[in-house]
Amino acid sequence: MQFGTDGIRGVANIELTAEFALRLGRAAARILGRDASDCRVVVGGDTRESTPMLDAALCAGFAAEGVGVIRLGVAPTPQVAFEAQRLGALGAVVSASHNPFADNGIKLFARGGVKLGDDVERQIAAELESLPAPTLAAGTIAVNPEADPYCEHVLAILEGRSLAGLKVVLDTANGAAFEVAPGVLRASGAEVVVIAAEPDGRNINDECGATSPAAVAAAVVAHNADVGIALDGDADRLIAVDHTGAIVDGDHIIAVMATDLKARGRLHDDTVVVTVMTNLGFRLAMDKADIAVVETAVGDRYVLEALASGGYSLGGEQSGHVIFTDHATTGDGLLTAVALLDSVKRADVPLADLAAAVMTSLPQVLVNVRVAERMVDVAEQLADEIGSATRTLGDNGRILVRPSGTEPLIRVMVEAPTAELAKAVADEVAQAAERRFS
Repeated sequence: MQFGTDGIRGVANIELTAEFALRLGRAAARILGRDASDCRVVVGGDTRESTPMLDAALCAGFAAEGVGVIRLGVAPTPQVAFEAQRLGALGAVVSASHNPFADNGIKLFARGGVKLGDDVERQIAAELESLPAPTLAAGTIAVNPEADPYCEHVLAILEGRSLAGLKVVLDTANGAAFEVAPGVLRASGAEVVVIAAEPDGRNINDECGATSPAAVAAAVVAHNADVGIALDGDADRLIAVDHTGAIVDGDHIIAVMATDLKARGRLHDDTVVVTVMTNLGFRLAMDKADIAVVETAVGDRYVLEALASGGYSLGGEQSGHVIFTDHATTGDGLLTAVALLDSVKRADVPLADLAAAVMTSLPQVLVNVRVAERMVDVAEQLADEIGSATRTLGDNGRILVRPSGTEPLIRVMVEAPTAELAKAVADEVAQAAERRFS
C-alpha cells in the first residue's frame, strides 16, 4: 500500500490489514521517533467497525519499537493533532475520513502534530520493506480519552465571546466528533440540534455529513435554524448551510474568514492560501478585497506547506478543509464552525447574506472518471483534449484535469460563465478520458 494525499487508505481487512497496521506502526516509530530517547504517540480513530482492530495493531507496532502510546479512542483528527502538539508527541489517526464504512485509513503526524512531507513518507515506505526484528524494550500503552483540553482550545477562538442567540443544526456524520462536537457548540452558548450522532460502526458518512449535506439542509429548514454545520467522518472539514438550506462551501467559508481576519488586522500579509480547485469567483473576490492568493496542488498537506513557508494565517480547500495556523496545525471542522458562527454573530446578518457579499461562484462542474488504476500524468496524456477545451472557454473559464489522490479516478473540473457550457466541456473531456483509460 502507498501513501496518498491524506495518508494510506484501502478496504479494511483486505487491503488495509491488522498485520500491515502493526508493521506501519513499527516503521513510523523507527523513522519519526529515531532521534528521541523518550518518544510518545497520540492515537485516535473514527467510528468504523474496523477501527478498533487497526487501532490496536497500530498501537502494538509503536509499542514494539519502544514508543509510549496514548490512546484517545474515538477522536476527531484535529483533536489528535492538537494533543500531539500539546504534548510534543507524534500523532496517528485511524480513519478513512469521508469514505464509506468498508474503507479505512491511517494518517500520521510528526512530533507536534505536523503533517508529514513526501520525503518522510518515502522513508517510512522504505522502512516497511525491510523491518528488522524488534530489539527495544516495549513501550507502554495508556488510555486517555480526556477531551477537555481540546474543547477549551476550540472555544478559545471566541476570545470570551458567546454564540448565544444562534440556533445551529449539527450533523456529525455518525463519525469521530459525535460526542465532542455537540458539547463544544453548546458550551459556546449556541442552541444546538444534533443529527447523525448515533454511530453503529457502519453508518459513518451514510447519507449524512459533509459529503451528503442534504440531511443537514433539510433539518435547518425543519427546525427554523440560523445555520447548519456538517462535519465529515474524522471532523477535519465541514460544509455549512444557511437558513434557507443553501450550501455554503469551503470557498465561501474561507472568503468570509479572510475578509473578517483582514478587517481585524489578523490576516498575515493580507494573504490566503487555496488550491487549484478553488473557484475562479473566489480569486476575483479576493482581488477586489486586496487580498493576495497563493495557489497549491489539491490536498491540505500542500496548503499547510505553503502556509508554513510564507508565514500565512489562513488557507484551505473548497471541500471544507480550513486551516487557521494561529490556532491549529491542521484543518479542523469544529474549530472552523465556531469561527464561522462567531463571524455571523458579530456581523449580525444571516450567513446567506454574509456569504453572498464576499464572493459569487462561477458555475463549476466536476466529473469523475473511474479508471483501472491510479495514474499521475493524466493531464499530459490528455493535453490535446485539454487544449481544445481551454480554447473553447477562452478567458472566462478554466479547466483542471487531475488524478484523485485516494482513489482510481480522474477528476475533470470545468468553470465557465454558464452551467451549460461548463457541463458540455467537462463531459467532452471526461468521455475522452473514459475512452482512453477505462
